[in-house]
Amino acid sequence: MEGEPDTINNAVHCLTSMPESLHETGTHNKVRFPSSELNLGAKRVFINVDPPRRSNTRWDQHLVKNLLTPEYFPALSIRISDVLDDIGAGKCFVMERRDTYLRREHMMTIAQQLLGKDQECFHFGSQSEGTTTPGLNSDVDALFSDKRMNIMTGWRDWEAGMDNLLMLRDDITPPQQYLLQVIKRYTPEEVTRIDDDRFVKKDSGQVLFSSERWKQEIAQDASKFGEVTTNGPSVSCVSNWDVVMAFPVCKPLPEIQHWIDRCRGRHWPHNQIIEASRKAPCFMVPAGHPDSEYKREEWRLSPNLIERMLMFSFNMTQIKCYIVLKFIKKSLFGDFITSFHCKTLVFYTIERAHPSLWKENNLMFLLLLCLKVLRTWLRLGFFPHYIIEGVNLFDGKLSFVQQRHLLQYVNYLIKNDLQDLFHIDIDNLGRRLQACCIHRIRQGVDGELGGVVLRYSISLLLKYGYLGTLRNRMNDIMYKIQSSNSTFKQCLQNKLRTDAQFYTNAELETVAFDVINHLYIVQNAVQSAKCLRLPNPAFSKIIRRFKFCLSTDIASNRLKLASMLYCFGHLHAAVRVLGDVEKRYHSKVKAVCGVRQVEGEGDLQVFADMMSDNIHNLTFSVLSEPPFAFCVRFIRHEAHCAPYILWFEMNRSMTEEEVAQRSHWEKTWMDNAEVDARPFLYYLQYITYKGLGERTKQLHALNILGSYILDPRNSINLYHPETAYSLLGHCYEMEGDFENALYTTRCLRVVSIRTMLLTGTYSVCSAL
Repeated sequence: MEGEPDTINNAVHCLTSMPESLHETGTHNKVRFPSSELNLGAKRVFINVDPPRRSNTRWDQHLVKNLLTPEYFPALSIRISDVLDDIGAGKCFVMERRDTYLRREHMMTIAQQLLGKDQECFHFGSQSEGTTTPGLNSDVDALFSDKRMNIMTGWRDWEAGMDNLLMLRDDITPPQQYLLQVIKRYTPEEVTRIDDDRFVKKDSGQVLFSSERWKQEIAQDASKFGEVTTNGPSVSCVSNWDVVMAFPVCKPLPEIQHWIDRCRGRHWPHNQIIEASRKAPCFMVPAGHPDSEYKREEWRLSPNLIERMLMFSFNMTQIKCYIVLKFIKKSLFGDFITSFHCKTLVFYTIERAHPSLWKENNLMFLLLLCLKVLRTWLRLGFFPHYIIEGVNLFDGKLSFVQQRHLLQYVNYLIKNDLQDLFHIDIDNLGRRLQACCIHRIRQGVDGELGGVVLRYSISLLLKYGYLGTLRNRMNDIMYKIQSSNSTFKQCLQNKLRTDAQFYTNAELETVAFDVINHLYIVQNAVQSAKCLRLPNPAFSKIIRRFKFCLSTDIASNRLKLASMLYCFGHLHAAVRVLGDVEKRYHSKVKAVCGVRQVEGEGDLQVFADMMSDNIHNLTFSVLSEPPFAFCVRFIRHEAHCAPYILWFEMNRSMTEEEVAQRSHWEKTWMDNAEVDARPFLYYLQYITYKGLGERTKQLHALNILGSYILDPRNSINLYHPETAYSLLGHCYEMEGDFENALYTTRCLRVVSIRTMLLTGTYSVCSAL
């Protein structure tokens, strides 16, 4: 760290000098100067960094600090901002991530209700805040608020018929921590005996609801879906997911009121946030204090929604400051501190710094301010929580020795004006900063994704994630309907009515419509299957209803319609539908499955390859429809709408012992027929043209089907290769080509074993 490489010095020397200004310098009106005019001297700035605790009306009374900053800081700040825009941290990326994850949490909330679970889903953390990049590879944070529990702040909050838990704390209880005492359901009295494995008795005789035993119960349920990982309050069976089951606290809390009183009269947080914070519920999450005697019983008070409102109030400079801190944390600090520490640093810095400072050309200076705050807290050995007073965020995270080591490095960073930013490898940040030409930055480094290509790729990846989760939830809902004691028709209609109620909610309207479309197509197909068994003059009316639910994706529902028309003998109509699907199903379409995963399916390069040749001439608003196709699913009630060969998929010849060995997720879909859309398209063309006697087109469809399945480049879009091989083998049997049929059977056996070993599932949702 003592000497800097020549490349870094060259990068600094090529920075342009910027005029001293506190006004916003946007990306559209940057002032740049030739490098010959660069002056690598330093300027001394006087800035208010610590306004009084109660008022910000007289800035001349603020604590004034004398900071020496290099004159190239404004230009380097602009450079960093440009690089962040190019690697996926620009405004468009931030807003698209936020919109997508808000839709995902709305969709999962609706799904939980349809599954009979009184839970509300929230996505917190970097993904939902939009404060991540591909290189940061941030986890997905999900919190499920279980409304079955009534959390009482006092006896006045008791509710009859609810599972009541009373919040307890005393003088030795660590800040932010509570014990939850079990109260009777039908009388406001303490429970005195243990009749539940999650209960424990305190020395005083009070029966407590144990956070550790609650997590153990969750882990046992989740183990049916995969290997379980526990991290703090999170219990997850899916990698890169942190899933927390929590209880909402909807009553006023003294900790929150104290924070609101402290924020009065400040320039930030704004009054609207403060007022909304009064009404926002907090959550009791299962996590005890590491040094507490009752750490296995304690619950942590978590104001996630307030923190989200604070994050959503950030301007782009504040967001980029936070993102760069996370780069420093991950690349330079290691595991010493977390993203939450970085977030808290930014909260305090925004509160204490003058609003006019938060401009793009001050980004380097603002990073130094954040690090100086961190240095102060490292010296004190105390990292305060922004909202809840008395909490030390170093507890359980950094030992005293680690704090000393980190303090030394933070001192080094400040002394050397953050030159180690040029060493950050994540998203090639350092190399991009060393690029002396903005054109090179825009093109990316060594062929990496950048500019419009990265924007398009991230947009598709977010859409793909939403559709995959939606498909997974619909799989669980259909399994719930099929397993119900009620008739299938009655249960399906009940789900449709329940979902229609969410349609009246402005926030949930779009997502509720997505769910209705998926349920409605099943209802139409089941009614059509009934018409095939029992001739019904209303068949044409049912067919016309399909037009209302064809927009879920490019192909799946259209293929289901074509299959139905084929089974009813309307071959010419089926050909027209299949022709429409073929036109829509261009080479860039990505398959989406809700029950299996394929290695590499989420790589950004996969979505970059989906970019059409003329994408640079398009705006994202004119891209006609998302290039995604769901797998085609037929449940047993739709059997008469599916080709006969798929009936074997619905009735797999398995012994009771083999069925017992199925995992829970396998049981939710393996009694259905699932087939990838593109192979099914070619198979339907083959059998339809066969029925019409159009031999040339029939053979053409067979050749395309075989070429597609056998091409290893298409494996990324084959989630059900064993079914695809079954369709191909059936075609060869109908051709009388038994040699190829036998070869296909051998391939099928190999693929079936390989698929079982390599594919995973979207089990996170099913596990909740």
